[in-house]
Amino acid sequence: MPAYENRYWWSNDGLRLHYRDYAGPSDRPPIVCIPGLTRNARDFEDVAARLAGEWRVIVLDLRGRGESAYAKEPMSYVPLTYLQDIEALLGELAVPSFVAFGTSLGGIITMLMAGTVREKLAGALLNDVGPEIEAAGINRIRGYVGKSNTWPTWMHAARAVAENNAEVFPDYGIDQWLTMAKRAYRVNSAGRIVLDYDMKIAEPFRVPGNEAGPDMWKALERLHGVPTLVVRGALSDLLSDATAQRMATSLDKAELVTVPRVGHAPNLSEPEAAAGIDRLLARVLAEPAAA
Repeated sequence: MPAYENRYWWSNDGLRLHYRDYAGPSDRPPIVCIPGLTRNARDFEDVAARLAGEWRVIVLDLRGRGESAYAKEPMSYVPLTYLQDIEALLGELAVPSFVAFGTSLGGIITMLMAGTVREKLAGALLNDVGPEIEAAGINRIRGYVGKSNTWPTWMHAARAVAENNAEVFPDYGIDQWLTMAKRAYRVNSAGRIVLDYDMKIAEPFRVPGNEAGPDMWKALERLHGVPTLVVRGALSDLLSDATAQRMATSLDKAELVTVPRVGHAPNLSEPEAAAGIDRLLARVLAEPAAA
């Protein structure tokens, strides 16, 4: 695993937020990775392991996750606030351009960024999310987000993760479930293993509409002209094949990659996803703005 520095920035409402900074060359736009609803910076360890060094990789903990502070106001756990948090970081980093990798909620934020910092977007990856979200996926997520549990050992946690995600990753073995558990959970002060996020993130998410926000097709249109990769898990219950196909054809510089036998969401280390990422980054470097 490549080395990284733990760095921090401040939100507009005074929260100390965390990101991992994996070093890379300054003559390429950094890759900014944005995790899903209940996940954190550890979710992009495989991506960073493969790309760091050749690219600077910046991986965020959204507010209320990982090493970022928990919000006093639960209703700030919404995409527009996350967008403002990330814009504050981009201002602090003062990078002229960047590539956004967004998984699930992170992909929604990426689409919103196309409306606010479009001039800085050198490329975009939307991982298993789009302007239309399937009801089955939303209902499944609403069924578990914000429900706390504790486990005495990592193996107990891994088995629980396996039971809840067997249909999402049907080919996973115990080693992969253990890795997934160690990315999603942490050890608390009592030595118990718990989910690594503020349970209150569920409060706004349970309000209909807060999972996506405004008309996201209009947001997606702002990615016109930006090299874009749409990744979909073939078993996804959140992003339909029809929506993914429409996304790819509605943008002039988009490619769709479908990862077989994976649901929501691919971890981006799958061969199909990794190859798609390499093609995306090659296109980013070929763009005049990236020179």
